[in-house]
Amino acid sequence: MSSRFGLGASNVLLVLTTLTAAWHVVHITQVTTFFGIFIPEVSVKALSLTMASLIALIFARSPEPGPNGEDVFDLKFRWHDLVLWAMIATGCGFVVFFNDIFLDYGFWGEVDDLGIVMALLVSIPLLEAVRRKTGIVLPIIILSFVALALFQQYLPGVLHGRGYSLERLLYGTYVSSAGVFGVPLGIAVNIVIVFLVFGALMERAGASQWFMDLALSLTGRAHGGPAKAAVLASGMFGSISGSPSGNSATTGVFTIPMMKKVGYKPTFAAGVEAVASTGGMILPPVMGAIAFLMAEWIGRTYVEVVTAAIIPAILYFLVVFASVHFEARRSGIKPTPTLDIPNFWRTLRGGWYFALPIIALIWFLIIAAYQPGRAALYSCGAVVVASFMSRDRTNWLWPMQILYAIRAAVMRWLVIVLITASVGIMIGALELSGVGINVSRFIVDLGGGNLIVTLILVGIVSLLVGMGLDATPAYVTLATLMAPALVMLGVPDIAAHLYVIYWGLASFFTPPTCIAIFVTAAIARAPIWASGFEAMRIGIAAFIVPLAFALNPALLMEGDALSIIFAASTALVGAVAIASGLRGFALNHMPGYTRVLMVGGGLMLVAPGVMLLLGGLALIVLAVLLSGREQISDDDKALEPARAPDASMEHLTR
Repeated sequence: MSSRFGLGASNVLLVLTTLTAAWHVVHITQVTTFFGIFIPEVSVKALSLTMASLIALIFARSPEPGPNGEDVFDLKFRWHDLVLWAMIATGCGFVVFFNDIFLDYGFWGEVDDLGIVMALLVSIPLLEAVRRKTGIVLPIIILSFVALALFQQYLPGVLHGRGYSLERLLYGTYVSSAGVFGVPLGIAVNIVIVFLVFGALMERAGASQWFMDLALSLTGRAHGGPAKAAVLASGMFGSISGSPSGNSATTGVFTIPMMKKVGYKPTFAAGVEAVASTGGMILPPVMGAIAFLMAEWIGRTYVEVVTAAIIPAILYFLVVFASVHFEARRSGIKPTPTLDIPNFWRTLRGGWYFALPIIALIWFLIIAAYQPGRAALYSCGAVVVASFMSRDRTNWLWPMQILYAIRAAVMRWLVIVLITASVGIMIGALELSGVGINVSRFIVDLGGGNLIVTLILVGIVSLLVGMGLDATPAYVTLATLMAPALVMLGVPDIAAHLYVIYWGLASFFTPPTCIAIFVTAAIARAPIWASGFEAMRIGIAAFIVPLAFALNPALLMEGDALSIIFAASTALVGAVAIASGLRGFALNHMPGYTRVLMVGGGLMLVAPGVMLLLGGLALIVLAVLLSGREQISDDDKALEPARAPDASMEHLTR
């Protein structure tokens, strides 16, 4: 039995999402401690998983949008869905109400028959819920690692091991700190939900449109201005939204038609939006919550992580900007007509207050050094206050508008909760089997101890592993399997983890499982494969920039100021040269052989070393000179007077 998202279903969903958000506000602000009530962290995670699974199992997104294009949900009352939720609620309730027994399991390092039952009650319906929300790929990957740990003694090579019993595996899944209630779920519960609410409040207050108008006012007069505006707006909002595909859908409906209108091909417009939205995941200060997860994972502070990520993120977006610019010049796309460009000062005055929550967030995170969840929570208050500065009263965040924003945020969050909890099953199996270390050693051996070869191998595997996964499980999987291989060769831990993130996220716009491209190509009405390959050229920085900072730690703010500036400058010139060669335009159109020279010179500049630097500069200058010479030759041919009629034919013309 199911019902359409009518008044009754709407109210049920609104109540459930409001209660879920209220519970997390209570937890993050530690209100219960004022009354002498202390809730263990594992119990908090269990309660959150119970709430998220309830909403996920009884509500499903309708294929038909609402009258204003919003998501519509059907409320289901199917007995097997309620049974699945009751199973999760029982397993999580055991953690909450029998916490002493649960802690005893951890003390003794094993579970009894009751613990085995509770672990199965959580794991089985959790995997089914993930399958419904994300597809079959992630559950298959998780179950593959579980099977590997169970039957490891029968496998060859790097996969061989002692093998473990189901009882031992379920202990790792249910009780271990690496299991379902481990670090990834903790990030979703303590941090991600508040940042999603922050983004939803900003969106409902009209900030996304203001970001778009402001970006267009800054770039509209340049060649390819709308595409550059799309890069700015999608990158900024993508950092908050935390989902490349979600952000592609949100901002793409504005940016893609705008790019097509000025003359960009649909495939190019789809590629630009997908690459820019994906880049938001590596753009400080939020980085789609990956920064917080990485900080917990490698034991660094949040400030250290975002500081290291600044220069690579700037390089990434500057290269995308360069690709957009070169394509505009090559295709003869003119600047946007003045009448279609919003006035910068009028736009700034009309929405300057949207900058206040961003400033507040940065201040709470970095200056005041609050915990990320609490910093985002206080910044949500800044969004509400700022909304009342709008002249458009429909943007004012009255209580009901806040509840609707919370509903949208929680519906996005529950998928993340299910993913991070289920990934804990995989992490527990990986830690138990030791396959992560074995795979890392195998890759190091395969690369012969050569850093560059190993970087390329790790990058390719990261790209393949990231396909079909969302950003969070992709990072967790790669941090377990791939990052240790680079650390073994002396790459700093931050560099190793950022490296696998860049390559893993590139799967969002790289065929065949380019999830962000699926969204943007549909909006642009463009072929998926053609859009994906176009996106790879636009997003070449996702492959080049991580190679640069892995080889030169100065790009991660390590070293003196002069070394950092020099490394950033040479890497930027090299990356832009590569973008120029791929697009076939520098100062003018470039023939094929000069494009090869330009790309080769750019690659040499990205790598550290004085000789490579000089050689790369020489190739780039040579490519520019030769392409200029070809252009002059073409111009001379165009200006050459028409040849006189052949003398032998003259008598026919008389």
